[in-house]
Formats: sequence, structure tokens, C-alpha cells
Amino acid sequence: MKIAVYPGSFDPITNGHLEIIRRAMNLFDQVIVLLAVNPGKKYTYSVEERLELIRGAVKGMPHVSVDVNYGLSVQYAKEKGAIALVRGLRAVSDFEYEFTLSAGNEFIDGSIDTVFFMSRAESTFISSSTVKELSENGVDVSKLVPPNVAEFLHKQK
Repeated sequence: MKIAVYPGSFDPITNGHLEIIRRAMNLFDQVIVLLAVNPGKKYTYSVEERLELIRGAVKGMPHVSVDVNYGLSVQYAKEKGAIALVRGLRAVSDFEYEFTLSAGNEFIDGSIDTVFFMSRAESTFISSSTVKELSENGVDVSKLVPPNVAEFLHKQK
């Protein structure tokens, strides 16, 4: 079985993330959406809130599961028998960060590949931080996030 892990902070999960998950489902038998928690990073939403939003967003997607990890994603992937980490790229600026991250993961465990998906043109501007900023300023973001996330964000106002 080919397992992939899609790690991220998902603060919150967006339609851009879902696009990457759907495309990964075409290549792998199982996709684990991993809420990767970095204790040194500040998040807008709690781990519990983000897990609930992710689970609601992927509900009904076959062979997709959700988990949380407080350590290195590549070590988690190894423990789960995954063959790849999935990452999304929106712009050249993403590539620099992701290239460095991928090299570090390869140093830790060269048996886990990193698979990059280029965002579709209509998703290139969608990021969690953009969604939060728009929503906080009264902009309807329902076309950028899954329905459960749009409802959650609306209640946050």
C-alpha cells in the first residue's frame, strides 16, 4: 500500500489544501492529512479547532485520514510506513522554503520522497493567512474554504 503524509498547520484548511489532497488521492492508496504542530509557532486556532475543521473538510473522502503530530513530519511518515510527504507549491517563494525543508527531510530519512503539487492557477493566491485576513475584515471567503470552515470563520466575527 502506498501511503503519503500531507503535513501542514492548516490554520485553517482551505480549498487549496483540499485540491492538493484530491490530487494526492489519485497517486496514493492512503493519504494522511497531518496537523503538524510546531511548539515555537503561534497559531490563530487551537489544535482541537483545526483538527475538527480538517476532519469536517475531508469527511467522505475515501482513504483519507487525519492525525496530529508534535514532532518531525518525516519521522511520523516513517512510523506510518509512508513513502512520501506531499507538499503544495503556489509560487516561486514557496519553492525556496520547500526545497530547504525537503533537503532536511532527505538528510533525516532518504527513503521518504517529497512529492510537490503545483497549485492550479485559481488556487495560487489562497493561503490560510489570506483567508484569515479577508474574513477578519468582513470579506466573504466561502469560495476559498470548505463550507464547515466558512461557517466557523463566520461565527468568529
